[in-house]
Amino acid sequence: MTSNEKTGQADRIDCPLQLPGVDLVDQVIEWVRGRGKVVIVTHDNPDPDSIAAAVALRHLLIVKTGQNAVLTYGGVIGRSENRNMVEQLEIPMIPISELELKQFQVVCMVDTQPNTGNNSWPAALPVHFIIDHHRPKSDLSKVCWVDIRESYGASATILYEYLVAQGVAINTRLATCLYYAIKSETQDLGREWSKADRDAYLKLLPLANNRILFKIIHPQVSSAYFCAFRQAIDSARIYDSALVFNLCRIDNPDLVAELADFLLRHKGINYVLGMGWFDDTQILSMRSLDPDAKLGLVIQEMVAGLGTAGGHGMVAGGQIRTMNNQAKAQQELEEILTRRMLKALNMPEQPGKPLVPSCD
Repeated sequence: MTSNEKTGQADRIDCPLQLPGVDLVDQVIEWVRGRGKVVIVTHDNPDPDSIAAAVALRHLLIVKTGQNAVLTYGGVIGRSENRNMVEQLEIPMIPISELELKQFQVVCMVDTQPNTGNNSWPAALPVHFIIDHHRPKSDLSKVCWVDIRESYGASATILYEYLVAQGVAINTRLATCLYYAIKSETQDLGREWSKADRDAYLKLLPLANNRILFKIIHPQVSSAYFCAFRQAIDSARIYDSALVFNLCRIDNPDLVAELADFLLRHKGINYVLGMGWFDDTQILSMRSLDPDAKLGLVIQEMVAGLGTAGGHGMVAGGQIRTMNNQAKAQQELEEILTRRMLKALNMPEQPGKPLVPSCD
């Protein structure tokens, strides 16, 4: 975690110099204390990790400073499990479109960063505190405090360590929130986890509410959910050990990532690329079984000149702004991205084979 020195920028509140030997979380708390309204920004269409990190930071600030931060997000909370999490744990989240953003004197981002394309905070407004586990993709020198831990599997783990270090009690609801975030982000410690994630997971498990966890993990879903599965399977094409699917128009952007995880289970597949068009944006999701896949770099190469993207070794996502949802445009974009993916993965270009052969 670093504290950026004062640069005299007129578009931000003064930030103190880093003091040797002084815990920076203490510094942040003291700097926030009494400063005014606080907002915590998650990434668009927030997942459990982003939501839990925001909830935990809000709890920390309430206990330590008495300031009740506003939790906000862009897009939608689409996945049924994520909506259940917000409802069951009574998490107060407000769409960013409903806020007057200039009223906030303290701006925090969790599980996202400025200028990444995956959050709705305006680039012209300052950000004072970032907590994330994704590699920085832009200059963060104007941000007062930056805590980015690329080796961690979840941002929620970082916040768990904050709470423990500050001696803040973790109640059952918060423990359930943090536990589920780490569980889902690391696939039960099966994907991109660290010792810190494992320690937090094991400490939070006995504190979590199993009944609420069951309700979160097993939501009832509509017919549209199963239609998305059918579309993913029907559209899926296999290129050697890679699979590509296109959901076309969707009303839930989280479906792309969910179905990418699902289709990665196909025998012989090591890489999955999924896409779907939501609210004038092509949502992209990549998954791999290879711990050395470096998908964050792969997807950035794929969307160069088209959109924004990022991720880790085995998980990545991206966004391409486009108003064109015509079938021809969808097909052309899929072909471009597929070619770029095969090139980035050093695979030969070849015709795709359907996932499910015709039963005729």
